Amino acid sequence: MKISFILTIFVFLNLCVLSSEIILNLFIVLAIFNFLFTTVLEYLNDKNWKDNIPDEFKDFYDAESYLKAKNYKISRGKLSSVSSSVSFVFTISMLYFFGFGFLSDLATSFSDSVILQSSFFFMILYLFNFVIGIPFSYYSTFVIEEKFGFNKTNLKTFISDKIKGLFISSALIVGLTSLAIFIIESFSSGYWLWLWLGLSLLMIFLNMFYADLIVPIFNKLTPLEDGELRKKIEAYSNKVGYSLKNIFVIDGSKRSSKANAFFSGLGPRKTIALYDTLIKKHSDEELVSVLAHEVGHFKKKHILLSMIITICQLGVMCYLFEICMSFEMIANSLGASAMNFHIGIIAFSFLYSPIGLIIGILMNILSRKNEFEADEYAKSTYDGNALILALKKLSVDSLSNLYPHPLYVFIHYSHPPLIKRLEALNKKTPLS
Repeated sequence: MKISFILTIFVFLNLCVLSSEIILNLFIVLAIFNFLFTTVLEYLNDKNWKDNIPDEFKDFYDAESYLKAKNYKISRGKLSSVSSSVSFVFTISMLYFFGFGFLSDLATSFSDSVILQSSFFFMILYLFNFVIGIPFSYYSTFVIEEKFGFNKTNLKTFISDKIKGLFISSALIVGLTSLAIFIIESFSSGYWLWLWLGLSLLMIFLNMFYADLIVPIFNKLTPLEDGELRKKIEAYSNKVGYSLKNIFVIDGSKRSSKANAFFSGLGPRKTIALYDTLIKKHSDEELVSVLAHEVGHFKKKHILLSMIITICQLGVMCYLFEICMSFEMIANSLGASAMNFHIGIIAFSFLYSPIGLIIGILMNILSRKNEFEADEYAKSTYDGNALILALKKLSVDSLSNLYPHPLYVFIHYSHPPLIKRLEALNKKTPLS
């Protein structure tokens, strides 16, 4: 991991002296590394499952249900392995046989418009992955999720979701491509600053209006009716000085029996959406404790800090992307006759992957720390025991992995393993 990271930095600093052949070989090496690294991690994580039920869960699991959780993890892992292998073969084939270059030249011949060329390029790649992904998605939903009692989706909803996702993704591809190319063509150099600004504003916008614009396309949001739960949520919000007026129930049960919730928005757009499955399976006290955890993120400035870091990361990405765009041999390495926006994006995705991995690890370390702090906030301002019970129920109901491998946690987990969270919550707060 460190070697590939250093190598990537070296490449960014020395692109002018590297041949197209060396750059192509580097892309292939990075693709192989990413696949092997991910595969080994998944293997270690799958093999780390222990047969003994943790003491904290002996009241929730019997031998049969615990075995069910283990088999669910194995089934999901096998499907993920096959899916990632197909993706890897496709990527390597596109690199080795200059598929990206061929598609780029085809897009160039398709139209004189740079925007249409890049939109065509990305849409072809997206549609290919979309079609290839349908069998895996179908198997996941109607075989694995059905087998383990989670699936509530019918074929009509499944098809409808895919069509909606197709149109939304297509609109985003064309929209982002058009915006990026407009900025690039408007500035001969230093356009990374304007790309950074545009992407940052878009991220903030989507964060603020996600519940208003995206969620209703797939789900029905209904205001939480007046009753004990709403009174308790509002009472807690008033107690800790957290203004929250937008409280909704989302019809998650039409797709899955798994319980969930999400928080979105900024300022007056702050929104909490509780899945109907979550409300059905948890007491009012447990639900408020989950809310208290999320309020803790706000009070501890975790959301603001995460957004600032993400915006800074976007700046680094945009700067390095402009460097990629300035070297013609990168396009030649992928088999394209000339450098353009879409080829630059493909090349950048390979070159940036080790840097992204390192940044992702650092972000996950920070995120896990934040989760502990949010848990402590919920414990100190509401009810730690209710939160413990809620976390246990959520884990059992979703058949989550109770024994993730430490290295897998270090690389991928944005939340601490559940047992670690329970240990922290069970500790007595020292007297001040």
